[in-house]
Amino acid sequence: MLMAHPAVLKDLVDRYETLALLHTETGAAEVRRKLEDAAYTLCVTTGVKDPEAALLAARACLSGTSAENDPSSTARRADSRTGATSRRRDTVRVASVPAGHVYVRHCADPEGADGVVRLADPRPNGVPSTSQRWWPPVMLDPEWVDAHHEEFDVFHLHFGFDAQGPDALAALVAALRRHGKPLVYTAHDLRNPHQADPGPHLAALDVLVPAADRLITLTPGAAAEIAARWNRPATVLPHPHVVQPSLVTRPRPYLEGFRVGVHAKSLRANMAVLPVVRVLAETVAGLDDAELAVNIHHEVDDPAAHAHDPALMAELRKLADGGALTLRVHDYFDDDQLWEYLGGLDLSVLPYTFGTHSGWLEACHDLGTAVAAPDCGYYVQQRPCLTYGHSQHDGLDVRSLEEAVREAYRTRPAWRASADDRAAERARIAVAHREIYDGLLR
Repeated sequence: MLMAHPAVLKDLVDRYETLALLHTETGAAEVRRKLEDAAYTLCVTTGVKDPEAALLAARACLSGTSAENDPSSTARRADSRTGATSRRRDTVRVASVPAGHVYVRHCADPEGADGVVRLADPRPNGVPSTSQRWWPPVMLDPEWVDAHHEEFDVFHLHFGFDAQGPDALAALVAALRRHGKPLVYTAHDLRNPHQADPGPHLAALDVLVPAADRLITLTPGAAAEIAARWNRPATVLPHPHVVQPSLVTRPRPYLEGFRVGVHAKSLRANMAVLPVVRVLAETVAGLDDAELAVNIHHEVDDPAAHAHDPALMAELRKLADGGALTLRVHDYFDDDQLWEYLGGLDLSVLPYTFGTHSGWLEACHDLGTAVAAPDCGYYVQQRPCLTYGHSQHDGLDVRSLEEAVREAYRTRPAWRASADDRAAERARIAVAHREIYDGLLR
């Protein structure tokens, strides 16, 4: 049985019950779709096929989770008692790989109330002292562990090990064992979106997943895959907010018409841009006052760059010249530019053929931009979104992509995070991480 954190399970039960009541009252198609999504997630989480039986199983699990075992109540009791530090450390020092990435920063309590101190990312050799670059991670070097093991209590790996082979990762694990340091691994990617060949990443996971003292992942589906492949339980904790809270509360800009966007970035290995863009161009052309915007990085148009793809650029320009889309070729967006771009879309289409989870989807959820995500990976379990058939194995399901666009056009779904919900979720995530660290250090 995969292991969902009690806070996550309670959220699932609350969401399912609220949607069930709302569907009984309104019978709305959008509510029904959300209810079906919630029922599916509840079934996967509990391992029970029938939604009502899954609900009963979840309630039984929660009723058996007493306040003594609830991490949030444990933290509150510890904070309210004199001498509570005798029950747990004042702080836990974490060597986090990385530490400065937005995901990791937002797994921490913003006021530091979780008592977790994450070591700053050491700058890689040759990187200027003013740079914020963390890759390639210095902490993955066993020699760094040998030299700095007294500075941290727990080693927590998220990502950044793309260049590390199984032998190098095994050496890292051995160094941690040598110094008695527990390893936590958050499995963001079960299939690396940057690698066309799944073999190297799977080989890395074959070292990390069995070796980790605790495993975390973001969705029940990913946890189920980990359990099936490696027979290891993984705690399910949701992806925290990506966009700063002040922008989560900012009203969306007024948009005329209906704008669909595809951001091809620098053509990651998991992207199949042209098949998706061709379908979108034809579909959008049949909708009144609708447009398709395609963005791509300059390096795809640069003959000297590794990502150069002249055939792709030629077809995109041909479509743009024919009025089927607007094409913008630009450098990497900074955060402000990215949030402005996403906020200017009604629908962001992810052209992925494989992968697992998406920070892009989370940013869209923060900003209130609807997403059409492929049915590969576990994107649909992250946040409410439209989905269409697209995978490396089965290719593109044209009709489902057309329907996703038309559904977004008809209903203009407003799936947006609230600042209060995101803040509460972040607090729960921070508490859960602290409890995991404490459990390894007792």
